[in-house]
Amino acid sequence: MKKWQDKEEFKKLFTEKAHILWEKDLRDMTLNEVYQTIAYMIRDLVSEDWIRTNEIYAEQKVKQVYYFSIEFLIGRLLESNLLGIDMDDICRQGLEDLGWDLNKVIQAERDPGLGNGGLGRLAACFIDSLAALQLPGHGNSIRYQYGLFNQRIVDNQQVELPDNWLVNGYPWEVKKVDKAVYVRFGGNAYMRPDEDGNLECVHEKYSSVRAVPYDVPIIGYHNNTVNTLRLWRAEYSREQLYQELSIGDRRRAFRYKDSVQQISRFLYPDDSNEDGRRLRLMQEYFFVSAGLQSIVRHYKKKYHESIYKFDRYVAIHINDTHPALVIPELMRILMDEEGISWDAAWNITVRTVAYTNHTILPEAMEKWSIPMFKELLPRIYLIVEEINNRWLKEVRSLYPGDESRARDVAVLWDGQVHMAHLAVLGSHSVNGVAEIHSQILKDSTLHQFYTCFPHRFSNKTNGISHRRWLIEANPQLASLIDDAIGDSWRRTPSKLQDLMPFADDPAFQEQLTRVKKERKEIL
Repeated sequence: MKKWQDKEEFKKLFTEKAHILWEKDLRDMTLNEVYQTIAYMIRDLVSEDWIRTNEIYAEQKVKQVYYFSIEFLIGRLLESNLLGIDMDDICRQGLEDLGWDLNKVIQAERDPGLGNGGLGRLAACFIDSLAALQLPGHGNSIRYQYGLFNQRIVDNQQVELPDNWLVNGYPWEVKKVDKAVYVRFGGNAYMRPDEDGNLECVHEKYSSVRAVPYDVPIIGYHNNTVNTLRLWRAEYSREQLYQELSIGDRRRAFRYKDSVQQISRFLYPDDSNEDGRRLRLMQEYFFVSAGLQSIVRHYKKKYHESIYKFDRYVAIHINDTHPALVIPELMRILMDEEGISWDAAWNITVRTVAYTNHTILPEAMEKWSIPMFKELLPRIYLIVEEINNRWLKEVRSLYPGDESRARDVAVLWDGQVHMAHLAVLGSHSVNGVAEIHSQILKDSTLHQFYTCFPHRFSNKTNGISHRRWLIEANPQLASLIDDAIGDSWRRTPSKLQDLMPFADDPAFQEQLTRVKKERKEIL
């Protein structure tokens, strides 16, 4: 990786980049412009490594994991990326000479509205750790225009305002127009025999949504590895819009345009009504279909291997049930587009997909009404229906007369699509995020599935990235740890256990108390 040799080179490059971007005197720049200038400079530094990382993965034909999550709580990237490329000190010194404080510049970056809670935090930590360990792993999600909300206190009352985090652009992302794909919604889907007497699917009168990817570099810690977080934005298809206008139905054309733009507009739309639930289901299928189409296309172009070997080179991990439509969508691609039989497609799908469960309460698990699901995703519904029929036939043959067992494991039951059941059936690995959580899944929530597939269930305790949540969040504490045990723990966090002998050390405890006080004063 290229690096700035010293603060003088940083200042020179900063001045050149700022003049190109803003065409103004440095003294007139805003903090946001300073932040964006440094962000583009970092992108310049890592661009070759980003390209080379992808080339190495393809040349060596390594197995790549794609982490599908409805949210990624990646947070502000300026400070973490400066730490990742080991350029924070030079940047700080150079900015100081130019009259700016790096700490204030860091605060000028808006928090990306891509996630809200623990689900997104876990996803962000995973892709951060994959890059730090130089493992071929990438994220896949939606590029939301608005985050959850901005909280303000007005007249002693909490006010929630739209979080338009993209108002000034996002310098970390790269738009890849040439990688756009199309996602189908609605219409009619049915099976008919082809010329050879085999069944083929016909999907007609559907609406197309153009999915455009925006790639964000995920920079490994001091290791020249740059993985990718791919975020999808929904755009209307011009052909579809012209088609609606050509038949003279302007209202329908505008409704189509607005419904498409809604897909990637809000993180967590209000799902207390039918329209909100429909939009949420559209979001889920949108980023799942777009992501899978992109992965399959990349596999065929770069790996030059049979589609029957897909699971040897691709792993797809779904974070909770929001991306569970990966399972029928991969089946659709393999059967409808690649011409594979049902049994072969199912074996590839199960070997490819793994599932992290976040919910132990059955009533809180994601479900969709069958009429809405069928109307919005007719081809996917046919596949889910066939998955359910084949599975219940097997269950009823093993446990004749036990309809309560069939009910407990059905994908379609009582007018609903049970997404957690689909996720377990279509995965080779299922895990909880804490030992007690994983045990409850086996003993209670998913017990009937555990009796059928005990080898699939495991535990992966929900961990964090110590780079974000210690080195970056508390540099004073990180420095104290360095003084006590050296800095090797920054790369190998398990070495933090070397701190145990200091638990009863009065001098260390006194220093720790001072660090805590300093952090509280900063807060």
